[in-house]
Amino acid sequence: MRFLLALTIVLSVVVLLMAADESSGVAFVDHDKVAAALDKGGPLVGREGLGTYNVHGSHREKAGQVELHEKDTDFIYITDGSATFVAGGTMVGGKTTRPGQLMGSDIQGGQIYHLSKGDVIVVPAGIPHWFKEVPKSIDYYVVQAAVPVSEAK
Repeated sequence: MRFLLALTIVLSVVVLLMAADESSGVAFVDHDKVAAALDKGGPLVGREGLGTYNVHGSHREKAGQVELHEKDTDFIYITDGSATFVAGGTMVGGKTTRPGQLMGSDIQGGQIYHLSKGDVIVVPAGIPHWFKEVPKSIDYYVVQAAVPVSEAK
């Protein structure tokens, strides 16, 4: 219960900090853009590459690469489908793909999670994570924010 309250507060603060409309400071994304982001994947709002926050809608039909964000915490909310997700352990074959982000091919010793509609998983900065198996498809939102690890737990 404390975790869900903390997650709600963090997500609310992130949304309040987003400045898409210069006159009001409010970020609004209409339902068509949200649906397109969930269908094809893509950014909804944020400051890509500035290390503050990003909100993405994502759709997967297959496994991805292992990711590790040095400064960003991922708040992932599953809206549909299921997947096997691995987090923690040690990244194999990690290479820097952009400042603050590494991509790899495998994780050794990570924790396995079976994600499905309605689940939330929070991956603190510095933790490798991976959508290892996607049986059919999975849709999810990711709020990626520069949140200290101690505040994301």
